[in-house]
Amino acid sequence: MRAITEKANLHLAQYCDQHGLQLISVARNKTRLGSYRGKLDWQSSFIFEFSGNGENSYQGTLSMAGQHVLEVETPAYRAD
Repeated sequence: MRAITEKANLHLAQYCDQHGLQLISVARNKTRLGSYRGKLDWQSSFIFEFSGNGENSYQGTLSMAGQHVLEVETPAYRAD
């Protein structure tokens, strides 16, 4: 579990850096055992808070299967 959380934090830090965003916080939302590519693995969901301009904050989600990032979703945000 710890390795999954560390991978999520690293991926989100890189994602925010690439998109010119400031990562504020990351929290695990839920974890369950599920199937990924035919094998059992942990299915995890994280909620993260970020800012595009340093004033407003927004929430996005990160979905993972084991240590594989499946999807990052962010709402429309202001980047001034």
